[in-house]
Amino acid sequence: MSTALLTDKYELTMLAAALRDGSAHRRCTFEAFARRLPDGRRYGVVAGTGRFVDALAHFTFDADALAGVADFLDEQTREFLAGFRFGGDIDGYPEGELYFPNSPVLSVRGSFAECVILETLALSVLNHDCAIASAAARMVSAAAGRQLIEMGSRRTHEQAAVAAARAAWIAGFDGSSNLAAQQRYGVPALGTSAHAFTLLHTGPDGTADRAAQDASERIAFAAQVDALGVGTTLLVDTYDITAGVANAIAVAGPELGAVRIDSGDLGVVAGQVRRQLDELGARNTRIVVSGDLDEFAIAALRAEPVDSYGVGTSLVTGSGAPTAGMVYKLVEVDGIPVQKRSAQKGSQGGAKESLRVAKPSGTITEELVFPAGHRPAIETGLTARPLSIPLVRAGEPVGTPDLGAARALMSAGLTSLPWDGLKLSRGEPAVATRVVSAR
Repeated sequence: MSTALLTDKYELTMLAAALRDGSAHRRCTFEAFARRLPDGRRYGVVAGTGRFVDALAHFTFDADALAGVADFLDEQTREFLAGFRFGGDIDGYPEGELYFPNSPVLSVRGSFAECVILETLALSVLNHDCAIASAAARMVSAAAGRQLIEMGSRRTHEQAAVAAARAAWIAGFDGSSNLAAQQRYGVPALGTSAHAFTLLHTGPDGTADRAAQDASERIAFAAQVDALGVGTTLLVDTYDITAGVANAIAVAGPELGAVRIDSGDLGVVAGQVRRQLDELGARNTRIVVSGDLDEFAIAALRAEPVDSYGVGTSLVTGSGAPTAGMVYKLVEVDGIPVQKRSAQKGSQGGAKESLRVAKPSGTITEELVFPAGHRPAIETGLTARPLSIPLVRAGEPVGTPDLGAARALMSAGLTSLPWDGLKLSRGEPAVATRVVSAR
């Protein structure tokens, strides 16, 4: 399906004007970057460049797409779009890489005509996926090695849910409840049942008393164990958590895989459930908690006997994952640097490259951004790693996205931050960005 109309009208009106006055074919460089990090964030995580490159392959104007723009575009512009395919070059930070203010996350080179009409597509993908990955990375850090499951599909747009699961996986989550993410990207699918399954097994006497509740709950648990085995996870808080745990072990035995708690004071309840499971001989049964968790709630539960966290709303909505604030700006025309000078919305002119400078220990000291082709000297004793990689050459993708490599890069990035860079409290970016101007 064409992705060409995943754009804004003003991009095509600029195209039309540029074609009319002959400037459309001037060689340009556009860059995507964030002027600042969202309030309270100390680093960002790149995700979505692979999805953007995939979408670029479908950025063509078929008959339906052309019909959708025919009422406001002249014949010259329609003819240009009818044969359009991006033929330029794109470099960018690999998925899983950290970014900071002014990091040139994406660099798009080609004619003005072919670069300008990619703005909305690039930003809609990057702003969404980088926001999710950045929020997920904070949760991974807070979880300190415990399992994290992305469960946000029911809290966002159906296609955004798939992208969110992918971004969370890059950032270190262990899996997602979303099956489309498993099919498209290989994200492990995790999850068992909801309260509805227990309520489905209500007997003719309803659930008015404890005996009826226990009977219906045991029937539901037995059905789930019969279908999925004793390694399954049973949801124990439909009625009474203490009774639910007892019923779960009575049905599945002490080798039950896990119990899930979705309500109450999770810290207090987790401790009570752990003691009860141990007393029942289910010492290896894991405890999964869910219910409006964010990185702060996860951090608060760090001392409790919780084995796994299910995260949904706070990961996929704006309150938990504020937009990455990426912008897409023209920085060079025919080799000449150009830049905005607007107050608080300025840009740095010229095509750029960047280095991640670190101590011999691997701890990052700064992000160094400099004019392309003019790498500055690095202080003796420090190491410097180029950050951008080729993504597209002459319109063709370079390689294929490797989400396993992205996960590994993300993990290494977190361990390379200065010690205070992982704090959840508000503060300055964990790493300063130094922009070197052209002389």
